Amino acid sequence: MSEIHVLGTPLRVTTYAALTAELQSRSREWRTWAVDFTNTHIVTMRRHERRFREITSRFDCFVPDGMPLKWCMNLRRAELRDRVYGPTFMRRCVLDSPAPFTHYFLGGSEMCVERLKESFLRENRELRIVGAHHGYFKSEEGPAIIDEINRLSPDFIWVGMGTPRQQNWVHGNKERIRRGIILAVGFAFDVNAGMKKDAPIWLQRLSLTWVHRLMTEPFRLGPRYLRYNTLFLFYLFWDGLRGRVFAPCAAEETGKGMPSEP
Repeated sequence: MSEIHVLGTPLRVTTYAALTAELQSRSREWRTWAVDFTNTHIVTMRRHERRFREITSRFDCFVPDGMPLKWCMNLRRAELRDRVYGPTFMRRCVLDSPAPFTHYFLGGSEMCVERLKESFLRENRELRIVGAHHGYFKSEEGPAIIDEINRLSPDFIWVGMGTPRQQNWVHGNKERIRRGIILAVGFAFDVNAGMKKDAPIWLQRLSLTWVHRLMTEPFRLGPRYLRYNTLFLFYLFWDGLRGRVFAPCAAEETGKGMPSEP
């Protein structure tokens, strides 16, 4: 499938169904493949922060999770009818991937991950959820979790720790995991477990999911949205003046990294 760069990040031109089919096929391979569900926050961090760009370099695929990214891609004739929103994709992909496909959940609280398993199994008893672990583990517990994942050898490893922690985890552990599809889906754990309410569909279609989340978590998300939403618009304008909005970042072209500041 093709990709379109937005502020230096190569975003996959795909749909819910097409990505599910591709990942099911790739899960049969004896290798590890990492997917990031990428919103404007992540695109902006990759454009602005060299270290984060290095951390996310081990992802094989960036999927347009945010509506503004879909709009940008459609300016390049991607002809996407919808974004591929992490919580929705997780729900569809898990339910459409019963046995023989296997799943492992890593993230959220103990209650969250238990409710997540219960919720999915209520809807499809044919699912094979071979393991799970909450996301609040200590660093010394990390090797045991990797050992468990390698022993269980799941096809899909769902990671919901939030940005940037989940990207850091993938960066540090992808090469230690023998096989499987690693999916960094963040907020998808809480939504699908029923721990937090997602934005109504009409708000999502207007690209106002962030307004709903800001209202529910103003102190945690307010500073992040103010900083990165402003930077996203600034870089669109700045790179647009130079004809660089849809250009690959220098790190991908030369391996030397892209300047963080204009």
